[in-house]
Amino acid sequence: AVVSTQSTGKGEIKSPAPACYAVAISPDNKTCFSCCSDGNIAVWDLHNKELIKQFQGHTDGASCTDISTDGTKLWTGGLDNTVRAWDLRDTSNKLETYEFTSQIFSLGYCPKDDWVAVGMESCYIELFNVNKSITEKYQLQKHESSVLSLKFSSDGNWFVTTGKDNQMNIWTTPHGYNAYHSQEAASVLGCDISEDDRFIITGSGDKKATLYEVVY
Repeated sequence: AVVSTQSTGKGEIKSPAPACYAVAISPDNKTCFSCCSDGNIAVWDLHNKELIKQFQGHTDGASCTDISTDGTKLWTGGLDNTVRAWDLRDTSNKLETYEFTSQIFSLGYCPKDDWVAVGMESCYIELFNVNKSITEKYQLQKHESSVLSLKFSSDGNWFVTTGKDNQMNIWTTPHGYNAYHSQEAASVLGCDISEDDRFIITGSGDKKATLYEVVY
């Protein structure tokens, strides 16, 4: 196969904040949400490369984000120890706030059953359900330091976390059975899962990417 190296052009969007910590693109590919160091969530029109609005709520840096598969709700985690949910169907962008005891470094919204998983600076992972009729909450601990990234599988049956402690873990949803554990050579800074849930890739502080095959 031949891959063209010809540039298709790129656009640059300048944030009003000193730094951008995380981004998410809407399922229709029209809007980008960026988590800013000033605590605001900047909303961008990707076609026109223009700032549409800013969501204000976090009192410290907004560190991580995820968006529901139907594009109706945006989740953001912050260094102010809160997770916030923004209703994208409502022009007022109605806000819900969930408080924790540690800074939020990573989060993910489960594609099924309304579970949200939160990775914290304190090394804990917490799962809660946004359906108020389900009161169960789960706290998971295997990491020995900050949980730097978190990603759900496409089917929502499991999720991956990586940490400053060089660990990569796979957990079942929602009870948190630790299905797999790997110790890498350096802090594992990020992860992603292939759309068919067959592969996991991680990036670590020793300039390496590691590919895992998921075997059921």
